[in-house]
Amino acid sequence: MTTSWSRLSDNAQLFLARSALKEAASELAGQADALAGEMEAGLLSDRGGPDALRLLAAFLRIGVEAGRGGSCGR
Repeated sequence: MTTSWSRLSDNAQLFLARSALKEAASELAGQADALAGEMEAGLLSDRGGPDALRLLAAFLRIGVEAGRGGSCGR
């Protein structure tokens, strides 16, 4: 794809940026859950991390859900 970002319409840029943000948040939430599970299984040192990671995952998912209304959480 040889089209540069600046050549895309504002709407196209906004759509792509929102889509990328949603995908990144979803991926981060999944990784946080997986890491919390590894800590609980004793594979990694647990210093209160699972609860914090699950809180982060929930926060990310709430942000993604709020962004589905088209206002990107605003």
